[in-house]
Amino acid sequence: MLIFIDENIPLITKKYLIHQGHDVWDIRGSALEGIPDDRIWDIVIKEKRLLITTDKGFAKYRNSAHYGILIIRLKRPKLNSIHMRIVETLEEFDRDDWQNKLVTVRDTVRSIWKV
Repeated sequence: MLIFIDENIPLITKKYLIHQGHDVWDIRGSALEGIPDDRIWDIVIKEKRLLITTDKGFAKYRNSAHYGILIIRLKRPKLNSIHMRIVETLEEFDRDDWQNKLVTVRDTVRSIWKV
């Protein structure tokens, strides 16, 4: 699966996803680090990638055609808890089931929006 991870996603998650065979674009350390969300969105759409982030602002794109959005919103976001919630959520959905789906994961609740 083609995945774009935002700057706020743990490196352990990047390594895990690559180990699982995913093509992961990590913006950290690149010339694009710190670009505005709308530019990130343009990249995600052009590259046909699932977006994984902790930035709830990307929920505004839920009604647009896209390749999946996974937003992690925890009260006390620690690297390990973010990583575990991402892994758990990705395991619950087939790779092909992410198109036009927004999944927001909170501490005890998960919401799913499908266009």
